[in-house]
Amino acid sequence: MNSIIFSENASVDLTSVLGELKFSSLFILTDENTKEHCLPLVEEIFPSNSTFLTIDSGEKNKTIATCMVIWAAMTEAQLDRKALFLNIGGGVLGDMGGFCASIYKRGIRFINMPTTLLSQVDASVGGKLGVDFEGLKNHLGVFNEPETVIVASEFLKTLPERELRSGYAEIIKHGLIRDKKYFESLDFEHWKSSYWPPLIHHSVEIKRAVVKEDPKESGLRKILNFGHTIGHAFETYFLDGPRHLLHGEAIAVGMICEAWLSHKKLDLSMAEVKQIQSAFLKVYGKIEILDSDLPSVLDFCLQDKKNEGKQLMFSLLSSIGNCTYNIPVTREEIREAIHYYQNLPQT
Repeated sequence: MNSIIFSENASVDLTSVLGELKFSSLFILTDENTKEHCLPLVEEIFPSNSTFLTIDSGEKNKTIATCMVIWAAMTEAQLDRKALFLNIGGGVLGDMGGFCASIYKRGIRFINMPTTLLSQVDASVGGKLGVDFEGLKNHLGVFNEPETVIVASEFLKTLPERELRSGYAEIIKHGLIRDKKYFESLDFEHWKSSYWPPLIHHSVEIKRAVVKEDPKESGLRKILNFGHTIGHAFETYFLDGPRHLLHGEAIAVGMICEAWLSHKKLDLSMAEVKQIQSAFLKVYGKIEILDSDLPSVLDFCLQDKKNEGKQLMFSLLSSIGNCTYNIPVTREEIREAIHYYQNLPQT
């Protein structure tokens, strides 16, 4: 597994990492947000012959078309196989940049500097890289580990509140699937005042332990997808419309729906279902979902990568802190779970 550096000074730690790695040239990828807010924190340390590329941010740009722009820039810069690729950005940029580095000339080394809370607690671990294809999330991709990941908490100061809140959903998820005490220690009422470094570190360690046991998602690692089958479907469905949802906002909906499915399929107690939904509603409120949204959302669930053939397979909770995987769920049961969410009282 890759090394992870929990940094309080991104410039100092990146200087140290670059000093240890021998490379012929350096290629730095940012989006317009990280170019403005994050790059200035580290740009003075880069070699003079470094190549910079800025791409448009957002899930809608996580496509092969954007990859072609990146590969063209890498080719124009004449990167050889000893070049080093540095991603400075959130999960979208890290996924796509790592994917491009892994494909170029059959693979060059890359470093990730995740700049959002979501990417620091989730995308920083596990080596999953890829892009969306024909509207399907992460449909094309590879497993490949970066040389190292530098998780610098100072980048979080550059984030708007909504982005921080999006990342918080994955922190909550880690407690739900693996650590009940962690989940119950979180302050959902006053989440904005959270001190992030220990939460990031604990979440990363939870995910690392799971990934170490199952690197290629053949078994246990599937529990990390709790809330994501339905959540990804909503994220994809609302991606380009006026009701656009960030990843964590969509996953919050998914985790409430899949908690209800856990009650139906694995006898998760209704007391714990209500404990889970209370936590998410305090942080995220309730998203409006129309009956007319359901057919398309259900169709997107059919494309989930955990499915086997046409059988929808879910990761569900037997209790808070305990998650299991490969639970078959029908389309009608998903509809019932979404109806459960729709009928929750407004916060």
